Amino acid sequence: MLAPAFAQVPRTVRPVASCSGLHQRSVLNLDRYHRGRWTGKKMILSTRGVLESSNNGVPSGGLVKKRKIVEHVILLRAKPNISNAEEKDMLDYLYTTQYQMRGILAVSLGRIEDPNSENFTHAVFMRFQQKEDIAKFQSSSYYAKILDEHVKPVSYGSVSVDFESEVEDDIIPLFRRGEDFNSGIEFMLLVSFLETASEEAMEDALASLQRLIGQCSPFIVQATCGCCLNHSENGYSHAAVIRFPTFDDMELFRESVEYKDMWASKFHPMVKKSLQLHFTVDPVGNQLM
Repeated sequence: MLAPAFAQVPRTVRPVASCSGLHQRSVLNLDRYHRGRWTGKKMILSTRGVLESSNNGVPSGGLVKKRKIVEHVILLRAKPNISNAEEKDMLDYLYTTQYQMRGILAVSLGRIEDPNSENFTHAVFMRFQQKEDIAKFQSSSYYAKILDEHVKPVSYGSVSVDFESEVEDDIIPLFRRGEDFNSGIEFMLLVSFLETASEEAMEDALASLQRLIGQCSPFIVQATCGCCLNHSENGYSHAAVIRFPTFDDMELFRESVEYKDMWASKFHPMVKKSLQLHFTVDPVGNQLM
């Protein structure tokens, strides 16, 4: 299984300059940060440690205090005849659950911008403090009412994926607030390894992904990944969510020689199935309310 190729939908076509490798292009794109596109201290997060960047975006390599969290991903299949008003209504109600229920730390959601083998059309990302909060959320009468009145009538199937990870123990990265999180691209990677894959090989593959995330830190706002808690229910064993500042930054990552080589050498030999999706996060002020 090769790293999936992604077809862009017309409304998000953005040219990406060709270049031989990730590191060469990284130098070119770092100039954007130095010219003032990004200001202040940028925190780069992964599951095995947090790299603290200096003010110019170059990782200093210092470990900072982390906090465990649980990521909750919902993938929806909207009916083909869903109207714009129905779509907005569905996403509005899912987005505003964070203001009505305790335990939700952050929410982002949107229309998936790539065709995919599972025919998912919309994705919802939620962050909870702990596993018990997800259980309360899913069993609440408020959430059940949203599903019955605003989601199920316009969709025909969904899959949820939960995984534990870590982020910096600070308000901005924990709640995904601030300038860096106001907009961007949410990229999701879901994989299921073959039953014959060894624990050592799976850990090595995930560690390779984490190292690459660290190498790409100037182009990543936040990244979390981990083992799925509900593997038997959704068919995926591991998941990752990566927030990129722009579509071009995401393409820089997933079209790089390093990413493709990593996938071919570490994941391809033992991946049973995989799914890669992304959606655009609207700037603050245009978010669903």
